[in-house]
Amino acid sequence: MTAIRLTAPLKGWACSLDEVPDAVFAGRMLGDGIAIDPVGTSLHAPCDGEVLTLHSGGHAITLRGVGGVELLMHIGIDTVQLGGAPFTARVAPGERVTQGQVLIEFDLDAIVCAAPSVVTPILVTNGDAFRIVAHGGGRMVEPGDVVLTLEPVAAREAVAETGGERVSAEVRVPMAHGIHARPAARIGDVAKGFSATSWLVKGGAQATTRGAVGLLGLGIRHGDVIEVRASGADAAQAVAALVALIEGGMGEATAPDAPPPAPIAPAPAGLRDLPAGQLGGTLAAAGYAIGTARWLRVAEIEVPVDGQGIEVEAQRLERALGAVRARLAAAPGTGAGAAIRAAHIAFLDDDDLRAEADRGIVGGQDAGHAWRGATRAQAMVLKGLGDSRLAERADDLLDLERQVLAELTGAETAALAFAPGTILLADDLLPSQVMALDPAAVVGLAIERGGPTSHVAILAGTMGLPALVAIGAPLQDVADGTTLILDADGGVVHVDPPEAVLAEARAIAGRRADAAAAALAAAGEACRTADGVRIEAFANLGSVEDARIAVANGAEGSGLLRTEFLFLERDTAPDATEQAALYGEIAGVLEGRPLIVRLLDVGGDKPAPYLPIAPEENPALGLRGIRVALAMPKILEAQLRGILSVRPVGQCRIMIPMVASVAEIVAVRAVVDRLRGEMGIAERVEVGIMVETPAAAVTAGTLAAHADFLSIGTNDLTQYALAMDRGNPAVAAGIDGLHPAVLQLIAHTAQGAARHGRWVGVCGGLASDGLAVPLLIGLGITELSAAPRFVPELKALVRTLSIDRCHALATRALAAASAGEVRAMVRDFLKEQAA
Repeated sequence: MTAIRLTAPLKGWACSLDEVPDAVFAGRMLGDGIAIDPVGTSLHAPCDGEVLTLHSGGHAITLRGVGGVELLMHIGIDTVQLGGAPFTARVAPGERVTQGQVLIEFDLDAIVCAAPSVVTPILVTNGDAFRIVAHGGGRMVEPGDVVLTLEPVAAREAVAETGGERVSAEVRVPMAHGIHARPAARIGDVAKGFSATSWLVKGGAQATTRGAVGLLGLGIRHGDVIEVRASGADAAQAVAALVALIEGGMGEATAPDAPPPAPIAPAPAGLRDLPAGQLGGTLAAAGYAIGTARWLRVAEIEVPVDGQGIEVEAQRLERALGAVRARLAAAPGTGAGAAIRAAHIAFLDDDDLRAEADRGIVGGQDAGHAWRGATRAQAMVLKGLGDSRLAERADDLLDLERQVLAELTGAETAALAFAPGTILLADDLLPSQVMALDPAAVVGLAIERGGPTSHVAILAGTMGLPALVAIGAPLQDVADGTTLILDADGGVVHVDPPEAVLAEARAIAGRRADAAAAALAAAGEACRTADGVRIEAFANLGSVEDARIAVANGAEGSGLLRTEFLFLERDTAPDATEQAALYGEIAGVLEGRPLIVRLLDVGGDKPAPYLPIAPEENPALGLRGIRVALAMPKILEAQLRGILSVRPVGQCRIMIPMVASVAEIVAVRAVVDRLRGEMGIAERVEVGIMVETPAAAVTAGTLAAHADFLSIGTNDLTQYALAMDRGNPAVAAGIDGLHPAVLQLIAHTAQGAARHGRWVGVCGGLASDGLAVPLLIGLGITELSAAPRFVPELKALVRTLSIDRCHALATRALAAASAGEVRAMVRDFLKEQAA
């Protein structure tokens, strides 16, 4: 058969699928083809053919054209959730169409405002029968311009069924939008992992699970009961896996008639009436900086699609993975950077990720193309699980994608060198990019997307770089060379400020620098309020290096030792001896100062391979924190033995995470007391709790009767109280621990603890927020555990405060209408204090 020429269905810029901001399409999980960023408002037939399916949402259509080529055209990304409003179909399934005929008309402006992207993929979904021999991307096209040329390939012999069992099961479809392009791709991807042939059946019609067009043609909608069938040696396993995948919802909305989502990263200014010239963002790392805007724009590494043979490509990938692994392992340093590098090494060693890349290589792909497809598909899964911290780990996968592709292609990693005084702008940042920055040159970060709990945010705080994330699309309007004032503490970027504003900012920066120097000089003094009330200034730790930094900055102890660094990124749990050695080393660095050790806080959001925790629809509300430890008593006992082994006895205090009931405290204390008896420890060891759930805050008076102390984790408490995911840029602007509802819970906790004479601390993000400190003290908090480098500033601030005035301020804040009102109230209070 002669070549088949497909014409542009849209007016717009034609580009590679690699530029589509969606892992399913960019990874060719539905097929290869081309994409067009439209400037027109109608979709045309790229060839003569028959309309196979038209999605009920109006955004996607499939055709069968000349020679049997099957095509999927998907207008925009995530447009299934728009409910069909911007789309008007001009054809129906079964209708014959001619090349250039209008298929769908759409409101381009409405899609731009409501969807992540309007880029439209045009895919050949039966790519096993056709080879793309010419690609017309990288130019403006009009309907009628040839954009793809295909050649048929020799038909493969049908795989004969060799017997084996035949299995079927029914499942009800929970996804609000049924089985559209993304779920079809996921189903096909899972089906490829089995030798059995499998189908979905609806109303007598069936389609193979490995054919996206056929699956879309079934028109499966929310609530439909469908049958999953399979035939072959592993048919039962295939059916079970596909049923579990569909029942789990695949990260899709599961409520019927789900409303269209908010734009992916709206500007937070929309929640805060900021004046012209200011952009709002979410605090990721505290600080204040004046500098010059410089954009970090990194071109995607180009890789060929077709490989040089399975053996050649498999060896290339193995060498590249080994080189990146060796480089990460050899990198110097400890603390957050070392922990992140360890996480990256664990991803490199992930069997499932490697198996997915190997499948691409076996299918004839270049090693780089296969690796990109594997990492992006897994990143998409993480982002679709409904948990902010898992979604942020997807950034680590994309970071590794780039590192391995650079190794494969020999692409030079651009040196991240910037002029002194740079405020770095980016649509998003990878952890390795942040670690490569020179803090002597880059003075702050302003990021369009991102979340406040990402590795990027952690690194920025460790490096002392003020950082705002989730600023949104308006950041794109800031040009290189623009003067900026980055007030991370205030959540605002001032763009090209007038000279008067700039002069005041320089004065503020100068005063802050002088105050920081004075605070560091006095950091060794005890922390007391102006009227002599003792407030303990502790530091949150995650490593031995953190402990050294904390002591150098005057920390009086540690209010939170995160022990996850010992448990994650390894194949087996650490035994009691290994744990005792690490806890003892950190305790030694603290030189007798209190060390509060949080028991292992893992779960669905922080998985470990040796912990048999099943996938959860909502990991934030599932098996995590103390629930995991109580379900796995050997893990709990080994950790408690490690803590109790540290000498002197009593320097280490035990803190239980994610407590919601008295029974959890009683169960842990029983194990502690039993182990004390077995280890010959006569001294009593303090056992406290973290208040991270509204349940714990509301019942603090009851819990305090069984706990020696209470420490509030304000990050989780805030997101649970406000029902807002703190890692989701779409709502990040509304997440604020100074919301009156959160303050009410803190007040309730302090009051309940006081009835039993228990002290209450804060080890969450609010302890490192200068505007929160007066309120926390006023609410009765007597211990603040902050980021190690913030401790000098914390102590200096506390010394200016009096208990009575802070209490009066807190009382007014509890009656405020919003977090913004509270922050304005505290700013005025601090100005009066300084006057």
